[in-house]
Amino acid sequence: MRLTITAIAASLLLTLAPIQVSAQATQSFEPFHVATYSVNGVQAIGLVLREELMVEIEAANDNLQQNPAYPEMAMPEDMLGLIGLYEYGLKTRLYEIVNHLVEDAVLTASNRPSFIHNVADVDLQAPIQYPGKIMNAAGNFYTHICEGCSEEELAESSRERRENRGVPYLFLKPSRGAVIGTGEDIVIPAGRNRTDWEIEFGTVVGRTGKYIAAENAQDFVFGYMVTIDISDRGGRGEENRRSDWFVGKGHDTFAPQGPWITPKEFYGDPMEQLHQQLSINGVLVQEARAGDMIFNIWELMEYASSLITLFPGDVLNSGTTGGTALAGFDTGVRSGFLEPGESIEATIDGIGTLRHDVVAGEELPDNLSGAQLPPVQSLRIN
Repeated sequence: MRLTITAIAASLLLTLAPIQVSAQATQSFEPFHVATYSVNGVQAIGLVLREELMVEIEAANDNLQQNPAYPEMAMPEDMLGLIGLYEYGLKTRLYEIVNHLVEDAVLTASNRPSFIHNVADVDLQAPIQYPGKIMNAAGNFYTHICEGCSEEELAESSRERRENRGVPYLFLKPSRGAVIGTGEDIVIPAGRNRTDWEIEFGTVVGRTGKYIAAENAQDFVFGYMVTIDISDRGGRGEENRRSDWFVGKGHDTFAPQGPWITPKEFYGDPMEQLHQQLSINGVLVQEARAGDMIFNIWELMEYASSLITLFPGDVLNSGTTGGTALAGFDTGVRSGFLEPGESIEATIDGIGTLRHDVVAGEELPDNLSGAQLPPVQSLRIN
């Protein structure tokens, strides 16, 4: 009888003992995105599972650490911290969190703990607040170089460009002020009535690097997101100062990003996977695949890092395809630039969709000195 009781006690102890972790997680049971969001005005970072569930990272980690088999690990406060720590142990912990949730079967509606929300019930915000720098490729898709061309004209233009690519052309886009998240309004500045759209593939840098060789560039990537390069085509109007990237790209709300970031291991090679589309009021105006790029993402990273050191959280945009406003005029798909009241949807398969309404900006105050950017219709040269 004593042996029987001893055996039963031992069995109970094993049953009640915490689950042992034999090794650090090297894979996640489910793919995930990482996001910045707010609930009741409190901003946080989360894991997006199944495109519909938002997991509070800090609370989920606290829940995991109730099992003493998992060592305590502090969670980052924001997305820049997450990106910087991802390859230094944080990735393993996030995999462990996801695996724990899947194993415990708490992702179904009836079993969800309070730290798991429906994505529809939270306020998604721009994932990175804010990137140290945003680098955009100009003229990097064959169909953008030859907007509105016939098939024969496009083929000839593409052949000439392939034979003489030169080096990439990058410009800097402002960060704070320009960056907005999905659902936020795109604002057309007062008097600026030539606002254009450009869907782009956003690559988020994950490691610090200088002179990154294209063949090694993927090692320096954290993940990918949808971006839109909203552009003011109105210019300055001065005959000797036609090129002004700040005017063209630098207004408030002109850098939508998100809706979240997909870590690179859950997307695959963008030079094979990329398929992106942009619609306005439900009408498809842009569509692109990776084969349309003149310089691939890895070459863009090599070029950018030859100019300036890349840091975690920096964003490199790919450039856009044909289908911008000017091409819309030629093809009859569009009769004008963006107008207040319109809506934009920008989608990259495997990542997500940005949705924005277009609104008119406030009228200019009446106490300006005259040094402000003038309305397009007042310019001598457009």
